[in-house]
Amino acid sequence: MSGETDLIKLYSARILALAAEIPHLERLDAPEATVKKRSPLCGSTVTVDIKTEDGRISAFGQDVKACALGQAAASVVGSAVIGTTRKQIETARDQLKAMLKKDGPVPDAPFDGLEVLLPAREYKNRHASILLALEATAEAVEQAEQARCA
Repeated sequence: MSGETDLIKLYSARILALAAEIPHLERLDAPEATVKKRSPLCGSTVTVDIKTEDGRISAFGQDVKACALGQAAASVVGSAVIGTTRKQIETARDQLKAMLKKDGPVPDAPFDGLEVLLPAREYKNRHASILLALEATAEAVEQAEQARCA
């Protein structure tokens, strides 16, 4: 495959559509936890605010300053995150990392929409940006739980 064809495949219409329609782009008032993650390689950043109830994410807000791939990942995460548990978030993060770096399977539902990022396996310099939304969300849920236990 030529390099140009690879890029066309990487930036598919589906990825670009997800990037254009990221849900929950409003920051939350008085979140339980806020985490900002940055990819040192490309400078992409994702800031996540969460509220939880009964061990599940009940409200979610995000500020996404990332490439189209990071935006697409944030879009899928934002669409699926309400109602999920810390374990589900951490599992999705680990599965996405394995999908990108070790040819692992697509993350389980409700994060199976991350399948759209399979073509990014070949582009290791994009992996950090793609992982930002789930990494920030996992850390935010952990902080919220720790705050409740304190």
